[in-house]
Amino acid sequence: MPNWLLPENIADVLPSEARKIEELRRLMLDNFRLYGYELVMPPLLEYLESLLTGAGEDTDLRTFKLVDQISGRMLGLRADMTIQVARIDAHLLNRASVTRLCYAGSVLHTRPSGLHATREPLQIGAEIYGHAGLEADAEIQELALASLALAGFTEVRLDLTHVGVLRAILEGDAAAARDEAQLYLLLRAKDVPGLQELTKNYSAVVRDALLALPNLYGSVEVLKRARDVLPDLPGIAKALSELAALAASAIDRAEVAIDLADLRGYQYESGAMFALYVPGLPNAVARGGRYDHVGEAFGRARPATGFSLDLRELARLLPTAERKHSIRAPWGNAPELKEKIAELRKSGEVVIQSLPGHSNELDEFECDRALVLDDNGSNWILKNLG
Repeated sequence: MPNWLLPENIADVLPSEARKIEELRRLMLDNFRLYGYELVMPPLLEYLESLLTGAGEDTDLRTFKLVDQISGRMLGLRADMTIQVARIDAHLLNRASVTRLCYAGSVLHTRPSGLHATREPLQIGAEIYGHAGLEADAEIQELALASLALAGFTEVRLDLTHVGVLRAILEGDAAAARDEAQLYLLLRAKDVPGLQELTKNYSAVVRDALLALPNLYGSVEVLKRARDVLPDLPGIAKALSELAALAASAIDRAEVAIDLADLRGYQYESGAMFALYVPGLPNAVARGGRYDHVGEAFGRARPATGFSLDLRELARLLPTAERKHSIRAPWGNAPELKEKIAELRKSGEVVIQSLPGHSNELDEFECDRALVLDDNGSNWILKNLG
């Protein structure tokens, strides 16, 4: 096997693609700052028990694990930065007020999340801590939609769901509550025959409600149907009311859909959740939601909501960036030449000096002008090429 081959679903990012990713990263982080979000940079690896605190089984399975050669303890390479940022809020910042944090960095997955997905996503996201009201959820949803708009996406679908619906249903039946993990998997797969078999000994009200969930998806009209077919429970009424408010806040920015059985992240989410879809990608390009109980695992319960997306996956959907117009200059140490090059670069021009004996082969830049001496050989001027 050639020694330059990379593992499956791991790839180098070449110049034109790297430029798209970096420009997206800068655009989004700068926009987060306009909303008041502060940038944090968690470490790539942590002790495993800290990294998986409050996380679900999915995160555990996606996490690369290794032994620390200094302490002998188990370490994990982060598969998701959300828990790390929650730890920073709970222990390092320890603020009493609302805290807005953002982040961007590589994460590693033991297995790809989709058919063509990378195992090294570049995750970017934003989180709000300290406010339990729906205003925080609405801001995070708005920020996620704004991020896709910055990337140039005009056709976006927003899927909304709420873990409070399922949890309110399960409270009415002890047997159903014991089967929570299995029910979550069946609902996520919309496996109605599997649900019928598992729920046959549940109370009639709980069974009917669970069997209704896989069919409660579609436009915002689903919320009205849900009120008609689901039990009249305070938890369900609250969840449906919150979904209606979040749908209304986004109706002019995205196509809004409801799917009460889409429960990805159910293990640690605690309220409304959303997923964003764009043309050209079957999987969600961004996911977000409320996870109030994660901070509790770090000894400090704190309301929390946020979202994240993979910049590499997003950039792959965008057209190849146009080559940057640039200036070709000769190599030399003449003070007048160096001064002219410095002046052009200060004004924002890309100036590429040709090293002796070499031509320029570039993916990102197109040299459409050259820096040459005038006819008198005394001044450096720009000459159009073509």
